[in-house]
Amino acid sequence: MRGHILVVGSLNMDLVVRVPHHPLVGETVISNEYRRYPGGKGANQAVAAARLGCPVKMIGRVGRDAFGDELVQALSSNGVDTSYIYRDAHAPSGVAFIAVDEAGQNIIVVAGGANSLLTPQDIVDAQAAFDGAAVLLLQLECPLVSVEKAIHIARQRGIPVVLNPAPAQLLEMDLLEQVDYLIPNQSELAMLAGQDTIKAALQVLQSHGVRRLVVTLSEKGALVVDGDWQERLPTYRVPVVDTTAAGDAFVGAFAVALREGLSLHQATAWGNAGGALAVTRMGAMPSLPTRAEFDRFLAEARTTD
Repeated sequence: MRGHILVVGSLNMDLVVRVPHHPLVGETVISNEYRRYPGGKGANQAVAAARLGCPVKMIGRVGRDAFGDELVQALSSNGVDTSYIYRDAHAPSGVAFIAVDEAGQNIIVVAGGANSLLTPQDIVDAQAAFDGAAVLLLQLECPLVSVEKAIHIARQRGIPVVLNPAPAQLLEMDLLEQVDYLIPNQSELAMLAGQDTIKAALQVLQSHGVRRLVVTLSEKGALVVDGDWQERLPTYRVPVVDTTAAGDAFVGAFAVALREGLSLHQATAWGNAGGALAVTRMGAMPSLPTRAEFDRFLAEARTTD
């Protein structure tokens, strides 16, 4: 499969602190480490794919501010085509406040800013970005109506749609039916299906026509579902430093594998490798592997099973 990956999604500046533990309600926790990284689910996934050697274009919105400048520059410096990143004169660029504890686990609060103003008309105005696309990659940090418009255009053009339904929210089943590859984590899966167990949630989604799912299971790897076929693929043994952007690294690597014509099984294995590499380093975008690092890791790493 040739062509580029088209990402429609968010760009946020990540403001990250290391903490000994996550604070309880009303508790103040002192941090001795603060850093700033370019991020946002859309931008992370775009850079994840670009660093793996794939041509990538992105549609999104940032403010006319210093963070916006830095976010666009971060994408450009990683090879992402930013021709369709809009600059908003009235809203600030999005930010994410992230606390990472000693086990590498994070809590995140996102203020969407300009991301929340990406409109369906913006998607229509950027239709040239769909020309020649091999995969459309989406998340949910931008308005749902804009996500729906992008899916509609992709379906008209026969472009496979990959949706990472994060942050978790309820979605109409007729929208999910139009998604070729749905990649939720366990909590997102539960939200989509209204069921607490993976088995029950899968039954609900499949009964509504959702055929291909990859459920990410953190340190347990990922569950691949294609109609009646299911398989759990283990993840890899790595030291955990920071889990921020692990899911984005997974999705980016998965999309690149699809673009290279690999099977759903192989694409999921690539996703597991991308996510595992990302947790070994601090930050979102800085943790995303290059193609050389990725290929070396696949050749040498051991899985957890």
